[in-house]
Amino acid sequence: MTTDPAPPILGTLESALYADDLAAAEDFYGGVLGLKRIQRQEGRHVFFASGASMLLIFVPAATRVAAAAAIRVPVHGASGPGHYCFSVEPEALDRWRTYLPGKGIEIEAEITWPNGARSIYVRDPAGNSVEFAEPGLWAR
Repeated sequence: MTTDPAPPILGTLESALYADDLAAAEDFYGGVLGLKRIQRQEGRHVFFASGASMLLIFVPAATRVAAAAAIRVPVHGASGPGHYCFSVEPEALDRWRTYLPGKGIEIEAEITWPNGARSIYVRDPAGNSVEFAEPGLWAR
């Protein structure tokens, strides 16, 4: 076993959520939230740009079987609701708090964290927990 330190990590490049209904996911993330769709493969996935990273939405059953493509991505998938957090400026968080209910999306929770940062939580059409949080939430 080596005693060398782990190589550096720059940050998160992509994160994945799972949804059986890609059209509903695309309506929510692209239509309601305004994310730019980068790629869609019917029955398998829809990908969105989220700031400097990517939000990948996969149909879980489709990613649990080996791909028949030249690029062999390992099988993956999840069951049950996942979680994704968008970083938003404090003024924008206040706007999201008004905007989302105006689009028929219920705010499930509002939290002011011990460090003073605030978050709101909603559910996407697949039941995933989607958080909008001020960047100071993880101030280090």
